[in-house]
Amino acid sequence: MSQMSVSEAVVSRRSVRQFLPDAVPRDVLVRVLEKAQRAPSGGNVQPWNAHVLTGDPLARLVESVAQVIPEGRAAHSTEYEIYPAVLDGAYEARRFGVGEAMYAALGIGREDKRGRLLQFMQNFRAFDAPVLLLLVHTPRYMGPPQWSDMGMWLQTVMLLLREEGLDSCAQEAWAVYQKQVRDCVAIPDDHVFFCGLAIGRRDPEVPVNSFDVPRAPLDEAITFEGF
Repeated sequence: MSQMSVSEAVVSRRSVRQFLPDAVPRDVLVRVLEKAQRAPSGGNVQPWNAHVLTGDPLARLVESVAQVIPEGRAAHSTEYEIYPAVLDGAYEARRFGVGEAMYAALGIGREDKRGRLLQFMQNFRAFDAPVLLLLVHTPRYMGPPQWSDMGMWLQTVMLLLREEGLDSCAQEAWAVYQKQVRDCVAIPDDHVFFCGLAIGRRDPEVPVNSFDVPRAPLDEAITFEGF
């Protein structure tokens, strides 16, 4: 496999929502995670912690969540708000737009509530990924700067996975079932559970992995001064 440039990794990375069943060797994951330890963090605190699940441990977690999904929101126990209560303007338009594009690619209309629910539930199968880098967690006393450090670490992991020919999907959705997650994996009580990261090889045949995900034009997000 030829070496992938950073630019190629950035451009080819996307949130993959259907994986092939191909196993991911542990040595590949170790190589990725050892390199990712070079990710930046304020004061070199390195606040990220994680568990990596596959096989029976992953199956037990998926089954644990599947048992409570029929309870609806009554089973939710998220430790943080995934989105702000008020998300307006361009931010809300981008969120709404990507959701509609995904459902359109799947041929699931807005009136098809059951179809949309079934697709949402795929989150909690990790989209059939063979590996779930789960329970990215950090001590509760950590603040926004350390949460941003976890984000930089996750992005580093995702780009290194692309270099290895692998794909991923960062999943904050797991946070709504943090109780079930904690029942399956030993996260310290004094840590906040952040998200999961599904890892594997994308299924190139399914439309959910190929629909266009637009990005805001540069002048909408960036201001240059003094140039």
